Amino acid sequence: MTTHVRGAGLALATLLLASSASGALAQAQTPQAQAAPAGPSVYQQPPQPIADILDARPTPASMLSPDRATLALMDRSNLPSIKALSEPMLRLAGYRINPRNNGPAESRVAWLTGLSLKPVDGGEARTVPLPAGARFTGARFSPDGRHVALVMDGPAALELWVVDVQAARARKLNGVAVNMTQGAGYQWLPDSSGLLIEAVPAGRGPAPAADPTPRGPTIEETTGRVAPARTYQDLLQDAHDEALFDHYFTSQLTLAPLGGDPRPIGAPGVHADVAVSPDGRYILTETLKRPYSYAVPAGLFPTEIAVLDMTGREVRRVADLPLRDDVPTAFDAVAPGPRSVQWRADAPATLAWVEALDGGDIRTEAEFRDRVLMQAAPFDAPPATLIDLKERYAGIDWGRDDLAIVNSAWFNTRHETRFVVDPSNPGQGRVLLERNYQARYDNPGEPVTEPNAAGRPVMRFDPQGRILMTGPGATPEGAFPFLAAMDPATGQSERLWTSAPGDYEFVIGFLDEAGRRVVTQRETRLDPPNLQVRDLASGQTTALTDFPDPAPQLAEATRQLVTYERPDGVKLSGTLYLPAGYDKDRDGPLPMLMWAYPAEFTDAAVAGQTVDVQNRFVRPSGSSHLFLLTQGYAIFDNPSMPIIGKDGAEPNDTYVEQLTADAQAAVDAVVGMGVARRDRIAIGGHSYGAFMTANLLAHTDLFRTGIARSGAYNRTLTPFGFQAEQRTYWEATDIYTRMSPFTYANQVNEPILLIHGEADDNSGTYPVQTERFYAALKGLGATARYVTLPLEAHGYRARESVGHTLWEMTRWLDLNLKAAPAAE
Repeated sequence: MTTHVRGAGLALATLLLASSASGALAQAQTPQAQAAPAGPSVYQQPPQPIADILDARPTPASMLSPDRATLALMDRSNLPSIKALSEPMLRLAGYRINPRNNGPAESRVAWLTGLSLKPVDGGEARTVPLPAGARFTGARFSPDGRHVALVMDGPAALELWVVDVQAARARKLNGVAVNMTQGAGYQWLPDSSGLLIEAVPAGRGPAPAADPTPRGPTIEETTGRVAPARTYQDLLQDAHDEALFDHYFTSQLTLAPLGGDPRPIGAPGVHADVAVSPDGRYILTETLKRPYSYAVPAGLFPTEIAVLDMTGREVRRVADLPLRDDVPTAFDAVAPGPRSVQWRADAPATLAWVEALDGGDIRTEAEFRDRVLMQAAPFDAPPATLIDLKERYAGIDWGRDDLAIVNSAWFNTRHETRFVVDPSNPGQGRVLLERNYQARYDNPGEPVTEPNAAGRPVMRFDPQGRILMTGPGATPEGAFPFLAAMDPATGQSERLWTSAPGDYEFVIGFLDEAGRRVVTQRETRLDPPNLQVRDLASGQTTALTDFPDPAPQLAEATRQLVTYERPDGVKLSGTLYLPAGYDKDRDGPLPMLMWAYPAEFTDAAVAGQTVDVQNRFVRPSGSSHLFLLTQGYAIFDNPSMPIIGKDGAEPNDTYVEQLTADAQAAVDAVVGMGVARRDRIAIGGHSYGAFMTANLLAHTDLFRTGIARSGAYNRTLTPFGFQAEQRTYWEATDIYTRMSPFTYANQVNEPILLIHGEADDNSGTYPVQTERFYAALKGLGATARYVTLPLEAHGYRARESVGHTLWEMTRWLDLNLKAAPAAE
């Protein structure tokens, strides 16, 4: 059986850290800035070696089979072309879909291009023959590990293919097209005999055409009912959008046996979620229905939650939820009624769900906030209360008949509690542990889960009945992942294994029932992530993969953790990256880019926890700022920018003051080290980091220039909350005003580069934010450049867009740091 470790995904690609990567190069050279005309232009290539690194072959993704016998290795596609992103896209009810294949938009999917199967116990990997030019996604092993299913991109539809692991041969399941508009589109049956597919209805016909002649105005009305909403994007706009939503999001549940013909189950519907019970007898469905809303995304539309049998007959109506457009905007606010409905993983067919006891509104006084309930098939007995919670429900780990762990948390205090409960004797729980969930040093980890015979994740126990736990093992000296055994009676843990000094290694899966042999992923500062088999008792290891360094040009850069304090004693830190071959005594201070992202805390001690990264293998990817190391810049990456609420105060009450103190301390630290000069430091960030950048240029003179990507600058345009701010504009008008750099655009007297994706889909960062901020800067006589990237969302995907972004950033710093005259 494969072991699933929360937070330790199997795709190695995710560990090539785009936001904290290393790089190397060369001494700073005399800048030769290229011409940069305003207005429409052509995509520019970044300087070498950045372009070569962007075009290098990505590290394959990997997946371990549930039977512990096979490692699937999947080739990943490189950055897509702008032509690929130019495929038609529909924006409907918070989703972006590709109407050609009824799947996610091109900007939403990372395609895989090849598959090979490697025996864990030794032997060469076998390549699975696939059609020429194949690209697929959603690969999953069957519960018995004998097959792999994957969704193949076809000319006009998404096709479901099944790979026979023993034969290393793939075949297409005919007669069915997968609907992936809202999820994976399919799931394995618990006995591995076939698949349940959310299929495009047969004979659906063409999409409804828009009538160019309006039939009347679009009207919305409110009659005094309180219905706050954050600034959602891609919402339905009119009746034609509603018709398109029905057309593309309606699916037909279809049972596809591996050895037979597909057959439909029940009637088509707009299925938001579908789950087969562990015994394979029932299907839990969440189905959206009208009236739809133009104010909230599909996840808040009216929803029927029901249990069907395998013929499609409804056997239990769990809930009939109305439109939920009036949920308070506070982070711990929820809608009334059943939510988080799921099958109990360790039982044949038992439902579990949560209901708010305070109406979902955190402003309501209540001893208990949530109730967790259970009900077993045939669903004729009343639901039983598993536990009542004083905080919001935050998930459950199923283990065995007499043991599960229920998690609760409360955002305002950043507090979490974990309870041990006995599902066979529901109604009470015992506190296992409680802590500040932002704290890193005392993180006990998460339960190790592995799929049972039905393929459902359940906790793994050691021979003494202790819960196996795995965690990041954060310390001031570095993160050293561990495997531990926790006594469910006392909460005490015993470390069974810890990653060695200099290594970053974590458990992927167990290979035997005794828990002695495991698959781990290991990396060091110089060694890229690779999988290996480790004997925990002897320490012997056997390599499973040998992936090379994807960017050897960057291997010689140096990095170090820098710790310092701000004037009020809060401990801060950042990672200093220096180009290869740099010698401070010989070369003196370098032009520097600081790249940061503020974070809110309720505890100064927690905010000050630092973790060294010397044992991590990090390389830039995408539009990472750390590519600028190759151009002779020093990078101070992620310098702490904590915004701390004390004694009941909200963190943002003193946002500008704390941000200024954070930045001043960072500048003082690097200047004091002799690696930077005060008049040669730039500040930059993405999203909330862009917001930070604009604020620091408006309120300080610490930086020579700034780079702000995909940010928001006027908080009155996000009046029902933003980031960690829960108060509305009308509850904290002065805070919204003072935090908005748009308010102080007249104080921005340093050059600023603004970049934004034309199709930004992130809540709160509409492109109009940058458009209006640039207009203000232009009208006030500031120096600014505004770059809009066609077709790009909040993060940039196309190779042309990524390359051009890095060209813009390099050119901007060359002009405003390297070539700028010394400050007087």
